[in-house]
Amino acid sequence: MMNEIRTIEVMESTLKEINKIGGIESSAIASRDGLLICSTLRDQKRAEVLVAMSATMIGAAEAASIELEKGIPEITIVESKKGKIIGTGAGPKAILLVMTRPEANLGLVLVEMKKASEKIKQVLG
Repeated sequence: MMNEIRTIEVMESTLKEINKIGGIESSAIASRDGLLICSTLRDQKRAEVLVAMSATMIGAAEAASIELEKGIPEITIVESKKGKIIGTGAGPKAILLVMTRPEANLGLVLVEMKKASEKIKQVLG
């Protein structure tokens, strides 16, 4: 029980840190099958929809990339005029998702997401 609490605390802290990057609106950690682990979105229902749909999107991108013999993609990005949804694996058990405004510095976001995903991977074992 104490280990689980510590794990959630570390993941929530990781999300708060990544949200300090300019241009990031919110972030979330989900299981690979699309269940919400934690999020910085205030609206729980919106967070659940984000992670469910994003897990499906990342799974489809991985399946297509593997089928086309390009390996497992490291990053999946959906870009629109209003911003980006960026997803990356955080080990075999989780994915890290970030929603940005259009002006976000993509390079900085990707570097920080890589660091955060490594931390999440370590915490989840």
